[in-house]
Formats: sequence, C-alpha cells, structure tokens
Amino acid sequence: MPDKPSVLFVCVHNAGRSQMAAAWLAHLAKDRVEVRSAGSNPGERVNPAAVEAMAEVGIDISAETPKILTVEAVRESDVCITMGCGDTCPVFPGKRYLDWQLEDPAGQGVAAVRPIRDEIKVLVEGLIAEIAPRPRD
Repeated sequence: MPDKPSVLFVCVHNAGRSQMAAAWLAHLAKDRVEVRSAGSNPGERVNPAAVEAMAEVGIDISAETPKILTVEAVRESDVCITMGCGDTCPVFPGKRYLDWQLEDPAGQGVAAVRPIRDEIKVLVEGLIAEIAPRPRD
C-alpha cells in the first residue's frame, strides 16, 4: 500500500451508500487517504435521507453530486469497494476489491438510513485500521 492509499467506493447510483462511505472515510482518515466515489448509472442528486443522516453526525454531504464510474478512477485507486449493489468495477492487477453487503437506502426515510450509516462507519473504521493506521508517536 502506498504512503497515501486511495479508495474508490462504487454503487450504481452513487447517491447513498457510496456517498456516505466516502464522507466517513474523508472525515475519519483526514488527509491520510485519497477518497473517491462513483456509480455506473449516477442519480440526479444525493439521497436526501443520506444527507440528513450524515448531518446528524456532523458531516455535510449536501454539496456532493453523483459521479460516473470511469476506468481511470478504478486504475488510480488502490482499493475499490462496491456497496452490495451488484455494480462491478473494471479489474486491474494489484488492486484490492471488496464488496460490502449493505442495505439500499434508496426510497427510505432517515430512520431507516441511520443504521446503514452506522454500519458503514464501522466498516470504514476497519478499513482505515488496515490501510492507513495512525502513526505511532
């Protein structure tokens, strides 16, 4: 893993799970990890319930926009994580591919999105411990 690993979160619409995961990683790892998110069929906007759920924990994703998945984004990432949505990434040697099985927050209210948000946080914390642990003093 390079000094500053890069992670790409992928979900079909890039409007809920992948946006929350990217926000958690950016928030928790600070500048120790480069973060991307994308989808094969991006939605028009980020899921409002995901925006509200993240705002509850002090993370603002209201300005984020869904992005299209590109071969370049995968090529430039060390770890590619799909969100249990059936989306796939182009495969390149030397990359690490994970699939996190997460419930889809699409069409659900904030009460249903909170547990998904919290599960994503736990997964992201585990990922950080693996790829970008805090330096020991």
